[in-house]
Order: sequence, then structure tokens, then C-alpha cells
Amino acid sequence: MRPPLRAVALLAATAALLAACDSGDDWSRPRPAPTAVGSLGPGFVDPSTPPAPEATITPRPGSWADVHPSKGYRVVLLTAGSDAPTKALVTAVRDWADDEHVDLRTVVVDNAHDAVPSISKAMEMGPDLIVSAGNELIDALALVTPNHLDEKFLVVGAELAEPTHNVTAVDWDGASYRGEGLGMSSSYDAGSFTAERCAAAVRAGVAAVLNDLTGIVVWL
Repeated sequence: MRPPLRAVALLAATAALLAACDSGDDWSRPRPAPTAVGSLGPGFVDPSTPPAPEATITPRPGSWADVHPSKGYRVVLLTAGSDAPTKALVTAVRDWADDEHVDLRTVVVDNAHDAVPSISKAMEMGPDLIVSAGNELIDALALVTPNHLDEKFLVVGAELAEPTHNVTAVDWDGASYRGEGLGMSSSYDAGSFTAERCAAAVRAGVAAVLNDLTGIVVWL
């Protein structure tokens, strides 16, 4: 027996609604550029003297706390490694995304050979920002980022030796891995990757990016 026409119509309408929801979730629809909600506090940076490219700034603790991303901010978390510091950074990014209602997606890099293709995959998703967590990604980022200056990257807990204007890093004494054969910093301390430090790194870094303070190192 064929179902009643009314039932068929209802099923079709439901399917169309689900399809519309799915298509709206693929980051393909155009929308306004993201903006900063709130302002940087005193001591984050001297507004009369913007930092030069590749400069290091040391903002006053908490001067980034009132900056939030606008609604619908799209972020890809790019992560590699299973060490404790990387796990702490990943947790901090996910907690921040939950608190700020950020649309967060994750790309996990299983091995060094997959790093460059994984960065490409993250870019193809069309995010507003790619956040990198894990020292294993640094060399690949140094290779890829200069060729994609329209993409914004935030590196937390490490930095690139020669960042272009689209790469912002947040670092501190105890982290500061730079890759490119430079080896691990003599001051590296896995214990410095506390939950509080990692959370501050994510928020300070995003605050810098949202205020167009990019291509620099934010030192905590």
C-alpha cells in the first residue's frame, strides 16, 4: 500500500529541512568577517607604537580578558603529538571554544609525513583561524604559511623562527620551541604547560589576532 500523499509531503519537507541544516553547517555560506567583541585592556600593547613584524610583546596579565570573538567564529584546531604539553594545549583550546561558543573543528596529524597535507586540509575547510598545538607541526607550518598569506594561524606554546604576518605565536619561558633544526630550548619545561598558562595563551593569542596584531610573538 502506498503511503498517503500527505505523509509523503511531510517526509519530503523534513528531508529538505535536514539538508538545509547540513548545508548551513559546512562553512560554505558567505557571511560577514569576524570581529572582536570588547577591547584590549591597558598594557596589552602601546597603541601609539604598534609592534613591528616579528616583534615580541609582553602584555600585562589579563589585559586580553575582555576580548571575545563575534558570533559564528570558525576555528580549526590543528594538533599533533600525544605528549602532556600538547594535550594541555588541546584541552585549553576546546575549553575556550566551549566558553565562547566558537564553531570548532579538529584536524589530528598522525605522523610527520601527514603534517603538510593536514595543514592543507585545515585551510580548505575555510576557517577564520587555524590554531596549532604541538611542536611536531612547527617545521611544516614554516614551510606552508609563507605561501598562504591570506590564512590566519595562531601557534600556542611554540613559535616559528621567521613568521610571516599571518602567523601569530604565544610563548613563554619553558616553551619557545622554534623548529627548523634549532632544537629544543634549553629552558624547555613540560611542567610549565599548566592549565592556567595554556588557557591564557589561547585567549591572549586570539585577542591579538582579532585586533590585527599578527606576525608577532605574544610572550606570557
